[in-house]
Amino acid sequence: MPSIPAADPFSHYAPIGVLLLMAAAFGLGNLLLTSIIGPSRHGKIKGMVYESGMNPIGSAKRRFNVRFYIVAMSFLVFDVEIVFLYPWAITFPSLAPDSELAPWFLGRMLFFVLTTLIAYAYAWRKGVFRYD
Repeated sequence: MPSIPAADPFSHYAPIGVLLLMAAAFGLGNLLLTSIIGPSRHGKIKGMVYESGMNPIGSAKRRFNVRFYIVAMSFLVFDVEIVFLYPWAITFPSLAPDSELAPWFLGRMLFFVLTTLIAYAYAWRKGVFRYD
């Protein structure tokens, strides 16, 4: 029986390399095409600072309500929670049903989700998400 040659250990990284090359080509291509076919008119209004559709009138040191920051932090908390939930959701079903790790995996994730929900309920009760 003929032996099968061993695969190159770096052959698994080829798709990642192709993806990185495609991403770099896409970014550079967009920059190049924008400079070639994009509008090139300059003027007073074109050079004015654009900030979220609002004309930049007044001082830039205007105070914002703290609720904006709390909502932003809440978004970041839920965003980070999704980042942790995804690998857990991939790993947990592959554990054996009689594994000693399964209750630990489930308990830790339930604790993580529960603390996040308690923080969300606290913010809701304090009226953080009301804009009146």
